[in-house]
Amino acid sequence: MAELSDERLEQLKSTFASIDTDGDGYISETELKRHFPGLPAEALGAMSEAADSDQDGRYSLEEFIRTVS
Repeated sequence: MAELSDERLEQLKSTFASIDTDGDGYISETELKRHFPGLPAEALGAMSEAADSDQDGRYSLEEFIRTVS
């Protein structure tokens, strides 16, 4: 995360917060589906494999930033 500009990091944090509707610090599959209603199941599965590095079924801010940056 250190190589991101402060502006980009703030943008990513803001996007993360807008998806994390319950404010627990993680993005769940339910929150992803709610935020991106047209996202196909295959995309969710691929994201789970690629982004959920600890395989806990949810995405932390660090996992989110690593995936989208």
